[in-house]
Amino acid sequence: MTKSDNAQGTSAVRLQIDIPKLEQYLSTKISKFKIPLEVRQFKFGQSNPTYLLIDSNKTRYVLRKKPPGALLSSTAHAVEREFRVLDALSKHTDVPVPKVYLLCEDNSIIGTPFYVMEFLEGRIFEDVRLLSLSPEDRHKCWYAVIDTLARLHSVDYKAIGLSNYGKPSGFYSRQIRSLVKVSAAQAAVKDENGNEVGSLPRLEEMISWFKRNEVDDETTIIHGDFKIDNLVFHPTEPRIIGILDWELSTIGHPLSDLANLLMNYYFNFQGGTFVGLLDMPDLPIPSSNELIKTYCAKIGRSYPIPKFEFSIVFSFFRLAVIIQGIAARVARNQASSAEAKTYARLFKPLTIRGLQIIDECGDLSPKSKL
Repeated sequence: MTKSDNAQGTSAVRLQIDIPKLEQYLSTKISKFKIPLEVRQFKFGQSNPTYLLIDSNKTRYVLRKKPPGALLSSTAHAVEREFRVLDALSKHTDVPVPKVYLLCEDNSIIGTPFYVMEFLEGRIFEDVRLLSLSPEDRHKCWYAVIDTLARLHSVDYKAIGLSNYGKPSGFYSRQIRSLVKVSAAQAAVKDENGNEVGSLPRLEEMISWFKRNEVDDETTIIHGDFKIDNLVFHPTEPRIIGILDWELSTIGHPLSDLANLLMNYYFNFQGGTFVGLLDMPDLPIPSSNELIKTYCAKIGRSYPIPKFEFSIVFSFFRLAVIIQGIAARVARNQASSAEAKTYARLFKPLTIRGLQIIDECGDLSPKSKL
């Protein structure tokens, strides 16, 4: 995988693992695997440390593991769940995902549970505008993204063995309650100087708004963090060959994935400041309305989507809590990414942008204002 718009790739290993033990273990589990291993660490991956493994056959693999040390949440960093959903989707559907080779839950190998999957040779775009592509391919790639999301949401999760992968109803209300608890724990974390990470601004007001304006309940399998830079595109063609980073996947509301994908239309971080993409002249990609219409047509639902603002604000809230978690790991010296400190300071501005949308739209009628 290559970072097409901002070459980041891999770096030297930052979080050390026991390579001899790993070599011995993989030699008994993966056919044609041959030692010695070259190990690099991906610069992306804010939550679960992610490594590139190259064996002596020059075959490349990807290893995902939990971060070291005590974790603030027992459900976070669930590499076991990532493995399970990837295994089910790769074996039983046409949803593009990498093949997984093994899950290891034995802490004695490299200190935490981990899984190994195939390396996908393709392109990962960090900039949602896809400026390195021709205008025609930008549009084709974005419509490929929508098609892939619709295919995922069309999967019969019960038929592929994921009926107990999450609770069958109440996704948004359950998520909000859980995120509030997680956020409170993260806010109280102190760094070595005794400074607390701090709370999300106006949190109680946001939660009250959620309760008054929640969308009708629906249930599909969801990715949980569906966005451009979690997708691997074919090396030369405008199509998707893999969806990465399934840590937050579950059975839940499909609009949470759609809203997460479209967040950059409402808020984007560039050059140290936040910019609304819709305010940029000559945006070279399809409009959010075009993409929502296309999704609705493919999935068979009515357009416009009632109360879609709720899903957008929730996406800002959830991302703020996730970034607050990075701030907590930075405070505890557990951060896995080289860019963690930069991301860590963004949780309050993200919350404020969600609150601005609330202030702009007020309480929602059944008809969406977006």
